[in-house]
Amino acid sequence: MSLDAPRNWRPLRVAAAILPALFLLSGCSFDLNNVSGMGFPKGVSSVNDISLSLWQGSWIAAGVVGVFTLILILWPAVFHRANASKGEFPKQTQYNVPVEILYTVIPFIIVAVLFYFTVIKENKIVDKTTPVKHEISVDGFQWSWQFSYPEAGEDAVVTGTPAQPPTLYLPQGESVRFTLNANDVVHGFWIPAFMIQMQNLPGETNHLQFTANKIGEFPGRCNILCGRNHSQMLFKVKVVSPENYQKYLDSLKASAA
Repeated sequence: MSLDAPRNWRPLRVAAAILPALFLLSGCSFDLNNVSGMGFPKGVSSVNDISLSLWQGSWIAAGVVGVFTLILILWPAVFHRANASKGEFPKQTQYNVPVEILYTVIPFIIVAVLFYFTVIKENKIVDKTTPVKHEISVDGFQWSWQFSYPEAGEDAVVTGTPAQPPTLYLPQGESVRFTLNANDVVHGFWIPAFMIQMQNLPGETNHLQFTANKIGEFPGRCNILCGRNHSQMLFKVKVVSPENYQKYLDSLKASAA
């Protein structure tokens, strides 16, 4: 082995040391309870609870990759430049097969691990087999929303307008299945704080279910460009206690009588 071999293999050894950390970080397989949400709202809905660890792990893995890449950039820029100023130049090589293979394998492993855990989280989020306690129909139209509460009767319907956006009431801590429809063009049922959205499609019915965990009011909107007044397709989500939710259903039933 030549005297230059240790130098040629140095990046390989460094990368081999970092690879296990990248695998674990991107897989989100460790306890992230004490890690910052990194801008991600915690504890607002069941969707947030499911996807939070994936969000955190992805950012941490990206940070590790970024630091490692920065080191690889600065190493030749600083150290080899210093040696060049002394008239010393590093050995010029056309390629380094082990390093090139490693630089191909590491990104593939990171993407594969992220893809695997993304599929697991997504399957939990879009699961429609778990029994739910409440049903709500959400119809999008140009340019507002209509919310129907079958528990309170067929006439328990709240219809909004661009000037008066409707309010969607949800019970805290109780699962709700949404039936999504549209009667004109494609709309997007989106509650940003809940980290969830699904399309309302004309001629097709979509279903979505989740649990709102935090009492409060949250903005909702259409996130599919659906026409001239798309920006006015707003609604408000109001999460209340189960008792107050039942009172709201009773009020809808009484007003429809």
